[in-house]
Order: sequence, then C-alpha cells, then structure tokens
Amino acid sequence: MHAITLYVNGKPREVIVEPIASLLNVLRGDLGLTGTKEGCGTGYCGACTVLVDGTPVNSCLYFAVDADHREVTTVEGFADGPELHPIQSAFVDQSALQCGFCTPGMIASAAALLADNPDPTEEQIRAAIAGNLCRCTGYQAIVHAVQAAAVRLREAGRHGERAGRRVVVRSRA
Repeated sequence: MHAITLYVNGKPREVIVEPIASLLNVLRGDLGLTGTKEGCGTGYCGACTVLVDGTPVNSCLYFAVDADHREVTTVEGFADGPELHPIQSAFVDQSALQCGFCTPGMIASAAALLADNPDPTEEQIRAAIAGNLCRCTGYQAIVHAVQAAAVRLREAGRHGERAGRRVVVRSRA
C-alpha cells in the first residue's frame, strides 16, 4: 500500500492505494467522484478520460500512484459551484449529450484541446475527441458544442485557460 496525495479539482486528497490501483477506481471508489465513467476498462472508449496536469488520460489505464502530487481534473472540477463551465454549458445548449455516459470524457478532451488551441478547426476537434466513443449523438452536436465553447471562452477572455485548474501544480518531490 502507498500513501499518495492527489490534487483533485483543486483540493489535496490523501489516499492509501494499492500499487496497481487505477486512477479511475480511486476517483470513483475512494473519493466518491462518480462523474468519471468506466466504459470498457481497456482504454478504448474514453469514457474515463480525466485531465492529469492538463493532459487527457484514460484513467482506467493510469495508475493512481503515477498521479501522486499531480493535478487531476474530473468533470466535477469544471463547474464553479452551480455555474457550469462554458464547455459544459455549450454541451447542454448544443444538445451534445443524450445518455451522457461519454460526456465527462468528451468535456475533458475538449478542455485540453481548447486550452492549447482556442480556435480549432472541425478537423482538429474531431482529432481531439477521436479517443472518445459516443453511441448516441453521431458526433456532429459534440463538434458544434466544442466550437461554441471556443467562442464563449474567447469572448470571455478565458481562451488558453486550463479548464478546472484551481491550484498550482506541485512538482514531484
């Protein structure tokens, strides 16, 4: 067993984990953050995508011990209290979700893209969400939501921000 500290959605969280525990299982089981979904468990579907230091990862394949002293952003970390993040509200407004199972991973992937590229082309959006499978929407509404979110973030002067970041990333000691 290993004691680790994760900076989850801006808050330090200390947990004791087995060396082979996935970040997904720690987030859902130990920390009660059930917004991140387990789909395939093999890294294929992207439902479990979260941000680790701003980079999208499949949390089902990512060892929790590798996230020690890193910033982890789950779908719960994007909203500011009751106020949805512009990416989240764009998904709602553009009807980019139906069953909602893929939505947390799609939002994390979109946030990483928009942090690096505030004005992506449709092709760039499709490439960024390629690791996230959706069986409901046909993807066009998701692409429109990411485009709308990009506009909202630029208009709000929030382009290039790392969505969900609440704390400074601490270096590994």
